[in-house]
Amino acid sequence: MKAVVVLIMLASLIGYPTPAYASRADLALEVLSSRPDQVTGGDALVRVRQTGGAQVRILRNGQDVTSSFTRTGDGLTGLVTGLADGDNTITAVARPRKETLKLRNHPIEGPVFSGAHQYPFLCKTERGGLGPPTVDNQDGQGMRVTGGWSRDCFAPTVKDRLYRSTDGTFKAMPTEGPTEGPTERPADMATTTLLDGRTVDFVVRRERGVINRFLYSTAMIEDGWNGRAIYRFDGGVAIGHDQGTLGSGALDPYGLGQGYAILHSSGTRTSTHYNLILGGETALMVKERFIEQYGVPLYTVGVGGSGGAIQQYIYGQNLGDRVIDAAIPQYSYPDMVTQTIHVGDCELLERYMDHDPRWARWDDRTALIGMNASDTVANPYTGRAGSDECVNGWRGLTPLTMNPLWTSNDDPEWERMDPPGVKDTVQWTHWDDLRNIYGTDERGYARSTWDNVGVQYGLAALTGGVITPAEFLDVNAKAGSWKDSADMVQEGCPFVSTACPADFDPWSARNADLGDPAPRRAGDPIAIRNVQRSGLVFTGDIDIPVIDWRHYLEDQLDMHNAHQSFASRQRMLNHDGRAGNQVIWFTDARPDGPRFEQTPEALRVIDAWMANIRKYPARGVTGNKPPQAVDRCFATDGTQIAAGPHVWDGVLDRRAPGACTQRFPLYSTTRVVAGGPLEGGVYKCRLQPVDRAIAKGLYGDWRPTRDERARLKQIFPTGVCDY
Repeated sequence: MKAVVVLIMLASLIGYPTPAYASRADLALEVLSSRPDQVTGGDALVRVRQTGGAQVRILRNGQDVTSSFTRTGDGLTGLVTGLADGDNTITAVARPRKETLKLRNHPIEGPVFSGAHQYPFLCKTERGGLGPPTVDNQDGQGMRVTGGWSRDCFAPTVKDRLYRSTDGTFKAMPTEGPTEGPTERPADMATTTLLDGRTVDFVVRRERGVINRFLYSTAMIEDGWNGRAIYRFDGGVAIGHDQGTLGSGALDPYGLGQGYAILHSSGTRTSTHYNLILGGETALMVKERFIEQYGVPLYTVGVGGSGGAIQQYIYGQNLGDRVIDAAIPQYSYPDMVTQTIHVGDCELLERYMDHDPRWARWDDRTALIGMNASDTVANPYTGRAGSDECVNGWRGLTPLTMNPLWTSNDDPEWERMDPPGVKDTVQWTHWDDLRNIYGTDERGYARSTWDNVGVQYGLAALTGGVITPAEFLDVNAKAGSWKDSADMVQEGCPFVSTACPADFDPWSARNADLGDPAPRRAGDPIAIRNVQRSGLVFTGDIDIPVIDWRHYLEDQLDMHNAHQSFASRQRMLNHDGRAGNQVIWFTDARPDGPRFEQTPEALRVIDAWMANIRKYPARGVTGNKPPQAVDRCFATDGTQIAAGPHVWDGVLDRRAPGACTQRFPLYSTTRVVAGGPLEGGVYKCRLQPVDRAIAKGLYGDWRPTRDERARLKQIFPTGVCDY
């Protein structure tokens, strides 16, 4: 591919066209770098396929650009530059045939399809090593810089060369001057062995810049690209209004050392924002930039954990193979937006349990929250032994995603943002970050999907005999719900440090609707409809190779609960009855945390899988699985425990538990305990009258007395969930 780029550059410099001749003038035009209607940045890599006997001329909006093309295989390939914003035409003429392709070009700062830009938007180009952002207005809007203000945070592209040191770090290559090569080989330069077996100096060419207002990076080993690419996605949780920074995965030493190109963007890190429509758009634009420079990769595989895993499922669903051809989601969830359903329950139930001696034993709390709990794991909020996943894994997510007045974004760059006080104009909620999807209500607040009307907390614990009917009624009467955004107040300790220690409120109880019985909250039907149509919900419609891998972290009360891999699989089965393109791998991390990294093996299996697909395309994705592309589980040192189609039996079916199922116990969520499906995703349940639920035997052996029946109706006046 590198040779193709060099030839294109030479043809452009020489200034005359490279003719192509064949027996008949049959033509076809295609854009290799993007969809024709989603070109960005004023350029596109175009291919002219020809079988015919006439010389080809290529025109951009009527101007001859044939000199930018060179012969490649059965046609011509060239980088067409100078495209105007909006509609353009590329025409190939080979007498007597003429073919025209319409392109639509969008600015490099976007948007393409994600909707209006979000403001204010905090620039981070200086942190990213690109220097101050470019002045784009004199209206006092955005970040103050010399000569004016920057609202959209653009900065010039920077290219550099790095080497991997024997101490495990990347360092700048020494040079004689701004453009000359290295004066001598650094004494501490490491070497690496590529996929093809060659051992070379570990020298990396890197490009950084701004695409779609986010920082991006592309990197590959010098003179050693293996033709494959890894797109590194990152996780975290954030509410946007920020350019973000590049993660360490931008210089993934394993991938680079094997010869992969590494693509990365701050806009595809969920620690920057969680608008995955915007994230998908950004990923397309970054890959477009890469293809324009180096050509189409043999394939691109996604790698990334948590929010980085979610992105792979969502982009694989929404964009097919346009961003990634294969996926290695790690510590995955099916999506983010449906996690808000059960995570919103956590602090309501924690507040209730913390104020009732019945729940002083932490191990008991799994009965209500579904997730793991432990009497021995340290609690970061009490400093004592005893905690659960709601506390250790999810505490802080309620104010972060639901309270418009609270944000964890205290970056010093805000001091340079104008107009003064602009940060305080932001409604800091997940709903507002995606207000162009959820919509806004009559008061100007983003609509919210969160709903717990009819949800019977602890139902499975009741029917299983773990809690009594009196305890079941009490928790459902007192758990409560959340206030509307417009009615919330600022958080207390530990989220606002100046409120500590006196105003301790880790449950955000001041923003809960409480009582006896406490009111429940109804999700906005417009918000629910909009998000379900948006593509942000993973529905299981994905047809690329997927190796879903995670360390088993349940004993650490980690937020990445292990059942989520199977939630994705069940959604795939719900979609079309098939999930053969997804395999699930667990690696043990007990007792002391992760020790073995399974990603290199996953990359090798993906490489074999993709090679089979290229060789036997008619067999499809599932029909091309190599022997290692099966469900598997591994010991702490990475050695295989079991593999095959039945190792996870008993998770999504009623078979006897398989070898991996027995080794790795799974937990659930508050909504699964309340009777919902393992795969989650039910924003608002269908309701049934209490009397009907009793008649159907929903409560197991419990036969409510007249007073208990009346209490149920008082707690659930509109009925209970019928999942």
